Amino acid sequence: MRFCTVTLGCKVNQADTQEMESFLISRGHVQVEPGKTCDVCVINTCAVTAESVRKSRQAVRRMQKAKPGALIAVCGCFSQLEPDVAVSLGADVVGGSGDRSLFAQEIERVLSDQAPGAPPPDNTALPVPAGRTRALLKIQDGCDSFCAYCVIPYARGSSRSLPVERAAGRARGLQEQGFREIVVTGIEISAYGMDLAGKPSLADVIRVISEAAPESRLRLGSLDPSTLTGDFCNELTGVANLCGHFHLSLQSGCDETLRRMGRKYDVSAVRGAISELRFRFPDCGVTADLITGFPGETDEEFGLTLEFIRSVSFSGMHIFPFSPRPGTRAFDMPGQVEKSVRLERASLAASAAGDMAHEFRLGLIGKTVDVLFERERGGFWVGHSGNYIEVAVKYGGAKNCLLPVRVTGVDGGVVSGEICR
Repeated sequence: MRFCTVTLGCKVNQADTQEMESFLISRGHVQVEPGKTCDVCVINTCAVTAESVRKSRQAVRRMQKAKPGALIAVCGCFSQLEPDVAVSLGADVVGGSGDRSLFAQEIERVLSDQAPGAPPPDNTALPVPAGRTRALLKIQDGCDSFCAYCVIPYARGSSRSLPVERAAGRARGLQEQGFREIVVTGIEISAYGMDLAGKPSLADVIRVISEAAPESRLRLGSLDPSTLTGDFCNELTGVANLCGHFHLSLQSGCDETLRRMGRKYDVSAVRGAISELRFRFPDCGVTADLITGFPGETDEEFGLTLEFIRSVSFSGMHIFPFSPRPGTRAFDMPGQVEKSVRLERASLAASAAGDMAHEFRLGLIGKTVDVLFERERGGFWVGHSGNYIEVAVKYGGAKNCLLPVRVTGVDGGVVSGEICR
């Protein structure tokens, strides 16, 4: 069969889609772009916010209309929580957030009306779709935090970790396929190992993955700030191929807002974590997520958040106005903030984030960074540095090639450089 995929949401969803693509390719099926004619369209949905649900519903409707002859297969958090709605929108096969290879087998069964074949062994050598320069390695799924704004624990269940030896095997397989970067991801990788015998830590599995794939650089997914203790950061310094980029699930820079959110750290802990990172990883990129207009957030509280993010100077931020999500505690909380105010605060935070990102890039001029080249664009080869800055060079790049580059300038959001000879 010919199939296409559409993915909404986070890197974990991207990893899940990658797993389905690899599984289907291994069974002899052919992947095509979403705009091409196909037999099956797989839509991996998101439900983390009300806006995510709207986009997921829209994607199902759009593909149902665009591909009237194709089987529409819907999985992910939205269809996990609202399977009947997915069916009403035109989905022919509905799955949730569970085993993606089993979902792929169900697609085969429905399409052929035959019993599914046996699943492949859980090895690491499944083919990866063409065109990828970095691979996603999901080491954890689910969450036990139940933050006030989040529906993910209901959609994905409790925290579950991939055993250390299987994580190492998958990393080794990805390196053997030629990937020069592996992104270690999960819903809450900071909770890694708590459900496993012996309770291996996140630092333990990172170290083992590094040893299994020493020729690929490793990039960490989103981290809970409370994970970044001095001991943890010290352990990371021994991982030679670790990228100097750390993304924090911050959400707010005000203690009272964090308390209402149900987060388990305060601003002082975040500041300390960032100091530890910058002490041990000079020139590292530190990025963060931020929600503006959470219920009860006053002008004063938002002012504290703005003051905090400016004081620690993030190299990049993902900023979201609060989106009320039915099924979460925050949906019914008192002190709901008007949408216009949420958007205005997001705009102010984004402006501050843009200034900080520009200053960080200016600080790299004259320094050398390793760049993994991903694509050619307008006569330039473009890729990302270890500290997650997009860099463009005029000559000498090649896809999936990791080279040292001296940063020579910054023009708007574009960082230029020269390959070190």
